[in-house]
Amino acid sequence: MDISSEVRKSQQTKAAAERYRWSDSDRDEATRRRERGEAFPDSQEMLAARTARLIQRNGLPVEAALEATRADALDQPRMYERILGVAKDLQAWSFLPRGARAARTVARICVGENGRELPIGTGFLVSPRLLLTNHHVLPDATAAGSAFVEFDAQVTVDNTPEVSQRFTLAPEAFFVADATLDFALVLVSPDADGRAAGETFGWNRLSVQTGKLVVGEPVNIIGHPSGRLKEISIRENRLEARLDNFLQYQTDTEPGNSGSPVFNDQWEVTALHHSGVPRTDGQGRILRCDGQPWREGDGDDAVDWISNEGVRISVILKHLAALPLDGARSAYLTEMGPESGLQSATAPHPAITVPRPAPPSDGLSIETNLPAPAAFGGDRHLVFLHGRGQEGENPERLRRYWTAGLNGGLTRAGLPTIEPADVRFPFYAEQLIQSMRPLEALPRSPRTAIADPAEAAAPAPGSARRLYEEMIVEAAGRAGMPAARAGNLEGLGDAVHHGLSWLADTTDLDRLLIAAIFGDVAAYLDDQRVREAVLDCVLRDMPRSGRLLLVSHSLGTVVAMDLLTRLDPAVEVELLVTAGSPLGLDSVHRRLLVGGPHRPDRVTRWFNAWCPIDPVAIGCPLIDHWQDGPDESAVSNPAGRAHDIEEYLAHPEVGHAVGISLRSPVPVGRPA
Repeated sequence: MDISSEVRKSQQTKAAAERYRWSDSDRDEATRRRERGEAFPDSQEMLAARTARLIQRNGLPVEAALEATRADALDQPRMYERILGVAKDLQAWSFLPRGARAARTVARICVGENGRELPIGTGFLVSPRLLLTNHHVLPDATAAGSAFVEFDAQVTVDNTPEVSQRFTLAPEAFFVADATLDFALVLVSPDADGRAAGETFGWNRLSVQTGKLVVGEPVNIIGHPSGRLKEISIRENRLEARLDNFLQYQTDTEPGNSGSPVFNDQWEVTALHHSGVPRTDGQGRILRCDGQPWREGDGDDAVDWISNEGVRISVILKHLAALPLDGARSAYLTEMGPESGLQSATAPHPAITVPRPAPPSDGLSIETNLPAPAAFGGDRHLVFLHGRGQEGENPERLRRYWTAGLNGGLTRAGLPTIEPADVRFPFYAEQLIQSMRPLEALPRSPRTAIADPAEAAAPAPGSARRLYEEMIVEAAGRAGMPAARAGNLEGLGDAVHHGLSWLADTTDLDRLLIAAIFGDVAAYLDDQRVREAVLDCVLRDMPRSGRLLLVSHSLGTVVAMDLLTRLDPAVEVELLVTAGSPLGLDSVHRRLLVGGPHRPDRVTRWFNAWCPIDPVAIGCPLIDHWQDGPDESAVSNPAGRAHDIEEYLAHPEVGHAVGISLRSPVPVGRPA
């Protein structure tokens, strides 16, 4: 490491020590609360957000949360603490393979110097092509251009060295760094076959949202300390303090860990590790382990390290979102995924749209922001049709997320991307909820939802509830559960409870989410008032003529099939895309307005994307159930996000289906 690198690193270390002194009162308060018996001395808001994220993202089995809270009558704060305690002490078997999967994204950064190869730090993939590390490791594009990264620089299960794979960096295409936040984000060049590093080693989906970690929870770090082969620090490490821009935590790390990802127990990245925190004296001087002032030349091993510090990932993402980047560089950020909050970018291809003012970022009305007449050739219309659970969301924000997801698929397919302003986004979530109110069962508490997700999401007793039970049992049977009958009207039967658990175990999704999806689909299909309210709302924002490309998801695929019977005759349906669809279930397709599993005559091309671990798409492939069915492709979505539309749209198969239709001068016919 050159002198300037040592200076930069020393500056970061001193700044970390200063922040540590500033946060003394926070840590002292946390210590007092722990001595009073609080395992997680954080705010109630953070405890609630963390508990919700754990349950919603299957970070803790619902059964374990229920067991933790069943014995005593608990207020909400104590319930949160009890659930978080179980999450900290009990890890599912998947903790290990998920950790191994996360470890593959971590690389050693090296430079060549006088014929030698010197390791200088650690980095990790945050998109298929972007690597995140510290500014003091790669301070500028010149330094990045002379470095290379090694993946799989580790030992095998037999403790023999693995064969690592090297990639060069391409800072001339993308490089962003910030000294204050001590991060650098750089493009990794593809391998000899033109494949992005993330396609081989995977990447970490960063989230700008809160709820990933609370004070007192453990953190896990994977890196290359002192340039050695990959190592991991887990379990006996905990978050001590949360500052505005940084996290401070106890863990064993060494200098080579600069640039390592700091994970929670669900292997979500919470921070970018950047510095140890040294003990200092009253004059701010760094101290050695023997209590004497540290001097240049003593080496890092002599420092009395008392803590560690990482830059909060959410802060880095917000910083990136505010940068004035051009379209090509912004497009690389878009590939980081919808939760990153970086979805307003365009891709590195010329967009097939015309210039126009950007739509309001917080507008709730899509009807006032319809696509310009010249979008997609003038008479071609691209429409996104969302699924359930969007009530309370900003439809403009959703439209941008869908567009960003599809732009990822278009980019991977080598096709031009699109602008959110050129897409119609009928928003029917509020009408769905309003029309379903008479069908709802009695309101349930959050604890009831944890205890019995099947009951919490079920419609009130009646035909909609019977359909809900039938759908769960059928889906579970398709997923391999032995046949069983649904329960009676007075209470959900064992078959429904077992079916829901079977689907959750099979697909790695939360039971409450699965139940809620089936509950809303049942309400839509069973009650004509609900169906008409949704269809009327959607039809208000549909074109009256021209060529239509309709991209739908989840419940939206059911609505789309019904919508085909109501569209104006002057509308030519050039393409129908269904993703994460329940249309393969007999209990669903026999209740459609099209009259069963028969391909609609007016659809020129139909493409269906499904994920084998998506419980809503368990009835797929549709070709097994639909006469003259769709072209379709099974895609691999990550565990825990198997049903997410952004994941579906980001696949090149989906991007190709949409992109080819958008570029075609005439309707695309079905392949012979």
